[in-house]
Amino acid sequence: MTNIGFIGAGNMGSAIMKGIASSSLKDSAKIFAFDPDSAKLSALAENGITGCKSEQEVMENCKYVFLAVKPQIIEGVLETVAPFTTSETVFVSIAAGISDEFIERKTVSGAKVVLVMPNTPLLLGEGASALSHNDAVTDEEFDVVLSIFKLCGKAAVISKDKMKEIIAINGSSPAFIYLYAKGFIDYAASVGIDSGAAMELFAQSLIGSAKMMTDSGYSIDELIKMVSSPGGTTLAGLDRLYEGKLTEVVNNCCESCTKRAYELSK
Repeated sequence: MTNIGFIGAGNMGSAIMKGIASSSLKDSAKIFAFDPDSAKLSALAENGITGCKSEQEVMENCKYVFLAVKPQIIEGVLETVAPFTTSETVFVSIAAGISDEFIERKTVSGAKVVLVMPNTPLLLGEGASALSHNDAVTDEEFDVVLSIFKLCGKAAVISKDKMKEIIAINGSSPAFIYLYAKGFIDYAASVGIDSGAAMELFAQSLIGSAKMMTDSGYSIDELIKMVSSPGGTTLAGLDRLYEGKLTEVVNNCCESCTKRAYELSK
């Protein structure tokens, strides 16, 4: 039996716990969780998750400890759990911008750390999670963590030194996509199209376009060309996006996101 602990039972932490509890791992893993909001723990009890009264209780029961808290409060959490950290503890941090060196510095020398950047579609089992780990983590230990995130969607292993850069690509990008989508839904409303119909059609267009990117075998440039008939409506719209330097705006957005991640890591 593998004991898996969570410090923090917010949306992301709860989604991961529920993913484990509803999977084949439920027979080989026991889940413990602590959150200052006891109501969150009560809500998780129906999924077979054991609520704890303190961070210490989680630490003393679990080898794998998920740090499912915001970057702004993780320092205090690490200082609290440091006295109960052993050489076998595997920290799994989903706090944006926080490095394994920072976690080691605040807990114990040689701490085992897996860094994860998940995203909110994980709440529906459609997450996109990027993972890396430090040298102290064994392949077997990392495989346990990787398997958990694969239960909640797609998971990819990336270089540890790119965990801040990846945030813009999968961690924050849902918000950027939603803002882009809002422009289309607002346009539909402005020309008298039912918002429900517009939402359904545009959302399905996002889903279908994503599948074309992953499954069609065509490059993104080729996919754009497939939709763009000479002299047609798509090209007329694309011309305005090019005029507005959309890809440059996206690049600036990503750079700002990454800059903030480095600020949070200090």
